[in-house]
Parts: sequence; C-alpha cells; structure tokens
Amino acid sequence: MEEALLVERLKNNSTQELAFKDLVQTHKERLYWHIRKIVINHDDADDVLQNTFLKVFKSIANFKGESKIFSWMYRIATNEAINFLNTKARMVNTSPEMLQMKRVEQLEDDPYFDGDELQIRLQKAIALLPQKQQIVFNMRYFDEVKYEEMSEILETSVGALKASYHHARKKIEKYFEE
Repeated sequence: MEEALLVERLKNNSTQELAFKDLVQTHKERLYWHIRKIVINHDDADDVLQNTFLKVFKSIANFKGESKIFSWMYRIATNEAINFLNTKARMVNTSPEMLQMKRVEQLEDDPYFDGDELQIRLQKAIALLPQKQQIVFNMRYFDEVKYEEMSEILETSVGALKASYHHARKKIEKYFEE
C-alpha cells in the first residue's frame, strides 16, 4: 500500500482502526525482532512492542512524513527498548550493560531462543559493546539497514554510524579471537 495513502487513512478517524491493523500486521514481526535484539527477553520484547504500537497510535497525528513511516516507528521502537532497559537496570540497581550480559547468559534456558553455542557467543560479544554500538551493529549486521536509513532512525550522521559499526565489528572480532 502506498505510504501516503496509509498515513492519510491513519489520520482519518473513520479509517484509522483498519489502517492501524494493517500497519501492525505489516510491521510487527520486523519491529519485534529489532526490539528483541535490544532487550533479549521474549516477554519483554512483546511488552515493548505493544508499548511501541500504543505510542505510534497516540502520536500518528504528529507524523509529518519527513521520513518513511517505518523509519519513524523503528525510532520509536528503539527508544522504547532503550528506555525499558534503562528502567529495568535502575530497578535492579545495575548498569544496562550488566543487565544485558545477565540476559545473554540466560539465553540457553529461554524456550524462545533456538540458537546454538556460536550464536550465544555472538550475543555475549554484542552485549559487551556500548549500547549505541549494540544497536548499530544489530541494525546493520542482522537487519541490513542502510546507513542512510539508520541515520534517519537514530538521528546520527552516516559517518558516525559507520565508525560505530566498524568499532563494534572490531571488538566482536577481538572477542572471538580470545
């Protein structure tokens, strides 16, 4: 469906509900996996996804169309996931990075994770990265998001994103060499 038409339907009270269902159906899986890579836990990813769509629904009137609607939603999902992790870390009196490491260590017992030992090692290496590098690495490596689109989503320059990805990749390579 053409994006401009979808946005118009989302902003129109008489077509909003059906348009929003279409929007959720179209983007929920991709957004779920993006969020899941950030928060790691399935149940938390579901909660953050639900909060993301609530925020999208409440804020759709403010969408200006300066970016693609998916980029806008991706940014909301990213911010919601980061805020969720930061809040959760504060609640247990630890850093977001330590919380991430603990969550990765629990992956083997997660019934929703079907990765092997190599994938768990990769997740541990990613968890050791600073939060921004984690997000940039996940978006580029797993989701294959182009730097230009990532720049829109994260509101950061392409050069800074390339540098973050490069540093993240080098740190992960070093982790695997040890």
